[in-house]
Amino acid sequence: MLNDPRSHGLWEKTAPAAPQTAPLHGAATADVVIVGGGYTGLSAALHLVEAGTSVILLEAKEIGFGGAGRNVGLINAGMWVMPDDLPGELGPVYGERLLDLLGNGPRTVMELIDRHGIECELERSGTLHCAVGSAGQKEIEARAEQWQRRGAPVDLLDKAETESKISTRAYRGSLLDRRAGTLQPLAYARGLAHAAMKAGAILHTASPVTSYEKASSGWRVSTPEGTVDAQWIVVATDAYSHGPFAAVREEQVHLPYFNFATVPLSDNLRKSILTERQGCWDTKEVLSSFRMDKAGRMVFGSVGALRGTGLSIHRAWARRALKAIFPQIGDVDFESEWYGQIGMTTNALPRFHKFAPGVIGFSGYNGRGISPGTVFGKTIASRILGQITEEELPLPLTDPQAPAFRTLKEAWYEAGAQVAHLAGARF
Repeated sequence: MLNDPRSHGLWEKTAPAAPQTAPLHGAATADVVIVGGGYTGLSAALHLVEAGTSVILLEAKEIGFGGAGRNVGLINAGMWVMPDDLPGELGPVYGERLLDLLGNGPRTVMELIDRHGIECELERSGTLHCAVGSAGQKEIEARAEQWQRRGAPVDLLDKAETESKISTRAYRGSLLDRRAGTLQPLAYARGLAHAAMKAGAILHTASPVTSYEKASSGWRVSTPEGTVDAQWIVVATDAYSHGPFAAVREEQVHLPYFNFATVPLSDNLRKSILTERQGCWDTKEVLSSFRMDKAGRMVFGSVGALRGTGLSIHRAWARRALKAIFPQIGDVDFESEWYGQIGMTTNALPRFHKFAPGVIGFSGYNGRGISPGTVFGKTIASRILGQITEEELPLPLTDPQAPAFRTLKEAWYEAGAQVAHLAGARF
């Protein structure tokens, strides 16, 4: 995408084509203008136009250019924060409301995929959170107990059961979340775009928003070549925000995350490794994740940026780590490599902001963009349609606030990941 093979890697190579779009030129009007062509913006657009609301979506680059087109592709339920901790962070009303919404998030994603026939390599077999050492085992035990108490379909697997699912002895156990799954993330974003346009939404790419101001119809949003007048503005730019909504990016610390994709594995390996096609990640502080795509490629990732010295360090580490987890794979070639930025908030929870009356948005997905982005887009549509009030949203209203030492923390994460991966692969 944009002639950079390390921005979207395998996903750009294997996703169906994006819908035909063009930059905004001239003056236009709509009920709602959406800024950002990722999961949140596309979901909001789709749900709004299906309800009869006119929508124009403005994307600065291309559909799925930000986190939507760069991630691992795990459709997770919930957030990083332990379920029991959410009421303490958000209060009992918002905490339980958010748990319910995001706990059922994967189902919302899968229902959209089914309803619109989106081709995105959907796998419905769940995810495995893999325990590294005794501390990791305690973590997944606590997480399992807290979700099970809420009736969630999650199972705690022991070492032998985990080995049978993954075909590795690297982990003490794992938490199987049957609500979750995997997909091809850029294909899903492009599928949402096709569905939204088919339903009547107007999408403009290469149309960065440069300003917004009050107008007789509500708001006027400007791009280099045009304007849109609308009653509502939806801010759906998240960690890749620039321009008038840069405060959304500035309240998040960027954590770089990379992925390597192997060449398709042999038939024998594909029949023995991850036979049920769960997506996996571990409990290490500098975590690793892995999954298989439809063609049998292993997609293996961790914290770090593939630039400067990080490129060679992380590539060498990925080869060692993959071989440590799956000795049966042996030495295998990588056919794609890419990385992006995860926006991390101070409490690892998303945010709801009102920049002005009628100018709203969710952000701060902390590496879990697929499910939260989709359900928050639907939630925004419900708010604009008058189906829910602001007080009924799953998050309280907050103002964007930049964390202390943000730039220093980002440099530390990138350098720290290189140090950790220089130390080798231990499980």
